[in-house]
Amino acid sequence: MIKQCAKVIRSEIRAGRFCGPTSGLAAGYVQANIAIVPAQVADEFAEFCALNKRACALLHRADPGQFLLPALGEGIDIRTDVPRYLIHRAGESAQEVTDVRDYWREDLVTFALGCSFSFEEALISAGLEVRNISEGRNVPMYRTNRNCSATERFHANLVVSMRPFSGEGIDRACEVSGQYPLVHGAPVYAGDPAALGIRDIAAPDYGDAVTVNPGELTAFWACGVTAIEALRNAGLDFCITHAPGHMLISDRQNTEMESVTDIRALDWH
Repeated sequence: MIKQCAKVIRSEIRAGRFCGPTSGLAAGYVQANIAIVPAQVADEFAEFCALNKRACALLHRADPGQFLLPALGEGIDIRTDVPRYLIHRAGESAQEVTDVRDYWREDLVTFALGCSFSFEEALISAGLEVRNISEGRNVPMYRTNRNCSATERFHANLVVSMRPFSGEGIDRACEVSGQYPLVHGAPVYAGDPAALGIRDIAAPDYGDAVTVNPGELTAFWACGVTAIEALRNAGLDFCITHAPGHMLISDRQNTEMESVTDIRALDWH
């Protein structure tokens, strides 16, 4: 993993010199999924997140029109500091861009949601291989047959990210990741992908396929891309999200979140 200052990486992103997936970058720093929605639906979206904390743990909610996020890091501008964004219109991903200043509106509310990239350093420190990092790929993500709790507008099936381990390795991965409940915690399932409705582990719905060696088991974590699915299903006229795997890298340290189950216990606001 790259132990580079989060601020330096954000400056590279802002300058357009980096626009790739962020898994393996900025070891030790909290990464976040991003959803930016019109203020009129922000409370209901927050309710969806609260109902589905395993996938959509809320790390920070900005005020309407606020694009600087000092609670998450010095100088963070949410319009420029994510490597890739998706512009959604009427439930479809209409465009992929690297800067959303031209799309910004005063009624937009930014949500930062927990991401499993945050605990990958802890997995590696525990002696585990994180396959998507060692193979230089985006993490594979899959839609499942598990329904999330719904609100009036927002509904989705759970999306999961996958990392393969040996049987012993899965036990250790559960133990380590379970210490970080605000960034998905322990896997929601480990074993036969078919039990989650995943037909082909080599064909992820998002991200890249990784090698699963003979004898390895697949572990699946709740994933913040669940929020993207919910926003699409709501058919909003307009919203913005990160592109899957392309996260906001904050200045917050992963150690701040260890064993914390409620973001209100942290002074991030």
